[in-house]
Amino acid sequence: MRIAILGVGSLGGVLLGSLSDTESELICVSRGETAARLSSGLTLHTPEGTIEMVPGARYLVIDSESGPVPEKVLGTCDAVVIAGKADSTESLSSLARDLLNVEGVAISIQNGLGHDGVISRRVGRKRVLGGSTTHSAWREGDGSVHWTGRGIISLGKLDGSQPCKTSSDLVQTLNEAGLEARWTDEIISQIWRKLLINVAINPICAIAGVRNGALAEVPELWAQSLEAMREAEEVAIAFGIDLGEVESEDYLKKVVESTAENRVSMLQDLMAGRKTEIEVLCGAVVSRGKELGIATPRNEILMALVRGIEMSQHYD
Repeated sequence: MRIAILGVGSLGGVLLGSLSDTESELICVSRGETAARLSSGLTLHTPEGTIEMVPGARYLVIDSESGPVPEKVLGTCDAVVIAGKADSTESLSSLARDLLNVEGVAISIQNGLGHDGVISRRVGRKRVLGGSTTHSAWREGDGSVHWTGRGIISLGKLDGSQPCKTSSDLVQTLNEAGLEARWTDEIISQIWRKLLINVAINPICAIAGVRNGALAEVPELWAQSLEAMREAEEVAIAFGIDLGEVESEDYLKKVVESTAENRVSMLQDLMAGRKTEIEVLCGAVVSRGKELGIATPRNEILMALVRGIEMSQHYD
């Protein structure tokens, strides 16, 4: 397969590093300094403590800031994985449309809600897969990626239908890369379940400036996490989302403990003065809660606080 990864941050780096061990042809799209570093290679720290060096010659790097996509790769990709930040979804969806061949599929493994709609408007809903991952990673300032926890990647059609051949091939390739890919006919529910975890962990760790493990160690932080998650859970259920029978608090505790050393991407963004993804996390809970007449005060507060930090950095 020819696979393009659009947005090579932490999880995009995990994908790129893992897929480099398969026979897939790889294209990665990034911008500026990140693209320049990727051209020299990728350093991936695995969960087992080993360090893998992937040479830049193993993949084609496209700098999205340097001009149009090279004509030689237009319409040649079997799959495009969008792993960039929420505010880049529109532009990356346009790139996906240009890169995909006629049978190709696009998948988002981004945090939050709403990405599938944006991508569908560009490439067509029938060619879009929903995606969710429990792999965890963070990226250092020098571009090296720390893969801190192995998980799974769930893929599925937005309408719950069966996979086409290209989708099946993608699942097989991801499994060959050791990424534990699974096809599901409940991908929308999977995306919502991840949202619950994201609103419980990301904004609170970002505001407090702590790693994930602190949530389980500080009762006051844990209480805020639970409240944010409970609000999101209420909204999801009202929307008709089947969240399964897993006790959400127990699941949250397992995630926090297994990613205790993680520094969430939202904290990394605030530390670097970048815009966060608060709008597609807490913002998504708030907006959908308003549609249903459900109050979500904790998510509103968290969103306001993160926005305030963003604004203060902007004016500084």
